[in-house]
Amino acid sequence: MGQETVSDVPAHAELVDDLRALRRPGLAGLRSLPLPALRASAVACGLSTGPDDAPAGVEALLRQAARRLGDQDALGRAAARTYGLVPGYRGATAFDRRKAAAEVYRVSTETFRKRQESQVFDQLAEAVLALCREHGRRSAAGATPAAGPPARRPSESQRDDAAPPFTVETTIADAPVPFVLHVSPVDLLRNVDIIVSSENVYLEMSKTFWPNVSAALRRACALRNASGEIVDDVLVRELSAWVRKFGRPGLPVRPGTVAATSSGAMAGQGVRRIYHAAVAVPMADREGYEVAPGDIARAVREAFALARAERAAFDPPLSSICFPLMGAGRGGVSAATSASWIGWAVHEELTRDPSWTVHLVVRNRATAESIAELDPD
Repeated sequence: MGQETVSDVPAHAELVDDLRALRRPGLAGLRSLPLPALRASAVACGLSTGPDDAPAGVEALLRQAARRLGDQDALGRAAARTYGLVPGYRGATAFDRRKAAAEVYRVSTETFRKRQESQVFDQLAEAVLALCREHGRRSAAGATPAAGPPARRPSESQRDDAAPPFTVETTIADAPVPFVLHVSPVDLLRNVDIIVSSENVYLEMSKTFWPNVSAALRRACALRNASGEIVDDVLVRELSAWVRKFGRPGLPVRPGTVAATSSGAMAGQGVRRIYHAAVAVPMADREGYEVAPGDIARAVREAFALARAERAAFDPPLSSICFPLMGAGRGGVSAATSASWIGWAVHEELTRDPSWTVHLVVRNRATAESIAELDPD
């Protein structure tokens, strides 16, 4: 096989084919199988220089991709077991590795083979492509790749702002309503009764490794054992129960719908409820979401209606609610537009009931400055 180049980033389908071919032999087959797509990806990620060190490069690539799916997420754990990337399974038989992966989902090996295994291949291929894109951006920016596997992805606060979180009271956009504005990762919030999470209309939370509000809350609210492993994915479990209760499994809800769950581990931070606002509608013709500004306002109204209905069930009663900039990520809505519609809807609600304290959370100072007047440092 000739020298691969950085431009040789393969297609998703080619990666899936290689991952399927590697499933049975596992890591032991890295040198004997051609695996052109995986080898090219290892080169593109700076983990290999060509055929001679391709096995080590592909193994490092698979480890990074599995970690990207989430050390505590079922997909990441199943992927690591499928290829023998966890201690004790490197030399295991294909049957034993598949059995270990099936146990992650608590299903039989045959059920896993027919259902979850294809998803593992598909999502692991997506993770590989994401790693290739990230390395390409770093190289284009002039970064010098470090020898060996790159470090773990930085935390949200590192990506978004080098300064510590801070809080100010200000007005947002054109709304004549004072907000408590938090410039902070959402999972660091404390003593806010209700935090609103922006979700899609299928009420399916983001994967734990994604850098958005939904994923951050999912991680922060999950219950973990002493070693840090998630033992109860609280928000996903309770949100799935809500969907089953209202008869919508596999079907979208009306945009603007809000579903309530507990706050799981964030109860220790004084957070009592998580409200899931369904505002993102998947595009029919391409990947991505659409968010209508009117649906943002509708979600704010429904969140307040739900908060009023639940208020007296808590001691002391619920009194504060925090909104993210809904739709301002993959939904394509600008931060200013999202803030304007949230501000308008909040103003309408507080005109009716001014007893609520309203918070807004953004992830960095640049976003905060685009929607509000900040006090000088």
